[in-house]
Amino acid sequence: MQSLWMVLASLLFACMGVCVKLAAATHSAGEIVFYRSFLSLLLMLGVVRLRGVALATPHWRWQVSRGLVGFSALFAYFWAITLLPLATAVTLNYTSAIFLAIYLALAGHRLTAGIVGALALGLGGVALLLKPTLHADQLLAGLIGLGSGALAGMAYFSVRELGARGEPETRTVFYFALVSTLCGCCWLLLAEIHPLDLRSGSLLLGVAVFATAAQLAMTHAYAGAKALVTAALAYSTVVFASLFGVLLWNEAHDRSTWLAIGLIVLSGLAATHFSPGAPAKPAPSGAKGIASGSLPGD
Repeated sequence: MQSLWMVLASLLFACMGVCVKLAAATHSAGEIVFYRSFLSLLLMLGVVRLRGVALATPHWRWQVSRGLVGFSALFAYFWAITLLPLATAVTLNYTSAIFLAIYLALAGHRLTAGIVGALALGLGGVALLLKPTLHADQLLAGLIGLGSGALAGMAYFSVRELGARGEPETRTVFYFALVSTLCGCCWLLLAEIHPLDLRSGSLLLGVAVFATAAQLAMTHAYAGAKALVTAALAYSTVVFASLFGVLLWNEAHDRSTWLAIGLIVLSGLAATHFSPGAPAKPAPSGAKGIASGSLPGD
């Protein structure tokens, strides 16, 4: 039963992606990130007050740097969604698990044969997925999507470090929302601001609501299921995104694209399994968490 919560979370994350792609018709990726972050900030203000979490932190440098990286990851992810087929953008963002393994190795963790195999598998999947764009106008979009995964992995690494230093997740998510909102404000000062109407406002609200509901469902899933099983089901976001892409935008994928998606999914699962000290519960994502999203989420 607990695993079904992860399937629900994946569906909600895919719905968030749909709202982002639809909202991109009238708003830039920077605007979408700002509204997403601002609504999350309001939510987190209520959460920290309800839980009585102190906002003062001795690790403010880590919090600021995590917020900056998370904002960059979220911006790149939303930008990629506006430029690429939804399933492709989601899959490239999910390379965050692969990049996290790389960052852990660079930080001094032992690079096992399993991690090396996972990285090689992921590299092959990314190369295959980006191959159609090498001679097309989507090369930049593909690199942006891959960059969102790299930045999300870096955000995960920062969250792990903050957790090791005793920072509560609620405080970390709050500061991420705060930094992302401030960065979004700076972006809006330099870019064109498009007016809100009922449709666009509903879509922007949907981005925040779906992501928040997905985070809650994901947290519930990790609380009672095996971490690896739940992580595997998290990749069903790619399946839901593919279905939405076909139904809403007639996005067709050939065999090589599906093979590439499968390789990246397997690589991410392997990297999650073999990574040293993998946490039993998920950290807030740079493109996918409450204030992301990885996510990290995000």
